This record gives sequence, structure tokens and C-alpha cells, in this order.
Amino acid sequence: MLKLYLAGPEVFLPNARAVLDAKAALTRTYGFEPICPGDLAIEPAPTRHQFGLNISAVDEGFMNQADGVIANLTPFRGIAADPGTVFELGYMCASGKLVAAYTNMIETHYARTVDFYSGKVAVAADGHKRGPDGLSLEDFDMIENLMLHGGVERRGGPVVAHKAAAEALYTDLTGFEACLRALSERQGKAA
Repeated sequence: MLKLYLAGPEVFLPNARAVLDAKAALTRTYGFEPICPGDLAIEPAPTRHQFGLNISAVDEGFMNQADGVIANLTPFRGIAADPGTVFELGYMCASGKLVAAYTNMIETHYARTVDFYSGKVAVAADGHKRGPDGLSLEDFDMIENLMLHGGVERRGGPVVAHKAAAEALYTDLTGFEACLRALSERQGKAA
């Protein structure tokens, strides 16, 4: 049974355990074994810093044990995905493992960046779209930064965008299940 690391910002939710348990149960129904970063059993440490290092080490150990990842790239605390999830997806891509990603927003990375600039984006003399601060914008019709979306897609993994209700932005599992279905079909074809 292939093990899938379930990456995403769910660990920060007030109902984290319930959401992670629902994702794990759904993962099992598709014939995969879930590995959830919220399943940490970390020994106390003398400092918060050391405790953070311990969590990082356990999460990397989980990823090393996994055969693949499903990363929730729904923007978190801003216009882009949770930075921990971004690290985890990159780690798994670099490790040559199965990768899949989803977001519960359908707006592209570019559209969210334009919103960040309150629409004040113009084409500069060099032909690049730039915000009022002079920084250029990525405009590649991708749900997230091109390295994330492209990293998954170039490795044959699904990238799913689903419009969830605002109150279910981090709990709607429609996109997550679409990733599970795609990975299951991929494994069925490979068998």
C-alpha cells in the first residue's frame, strides 16, 4: 500500500484533528495509507526553538517514509500557499516521489496578485506587468507560483482547483478527493 503524506495548513485549524482524520479516512478509501503531519508525537524540548527543530525533523522523517504527497495549496495568511506546505511539496518533488496538489480557490496566482495590488498593475516599458512597487507579476495561468504548479504538472501529477465556500476554505475535501482519484487511477494503470 502506497503511503501519502498529507501536506497543508490544516494543522493550524481549531478543528485540525477532525479535518486531518477526515482526510486520512478518505485516503484509506482510495487504497492509500495516510501520513499526517498532525500525527506528531514530539518529546518536550528545553526551548521553543529546539521544539521547532524537533517537529521539522519528524516531518522530514514522515516525508522520507512516504511514497508521495498531496499538497493543499489553498492560499494561507496571504495570496500564496502555506510556506511549510511549499517546502514539503518541493522536498517531495526533489525526492522523485508521487506529487499532487489542490487548492480550494479557482483564482490564479496572477489574479490574486492583482487583487493584492488593488488592481494597480501596469505594463512597464520592458513589457512586464508590474505593481506600483515596480515588481513584476507572474502571469502563467497557474493556480500558484510556477515552480509549485509546474513542479507537480511536469511530474505527471494532478493540479486541481476547486471553488469552495468561504466558510469551508480549508475543510472542503472536493479537490483533495479529486487528487486521490487521479493518483488511484494512475496507480491502477501502472499495475
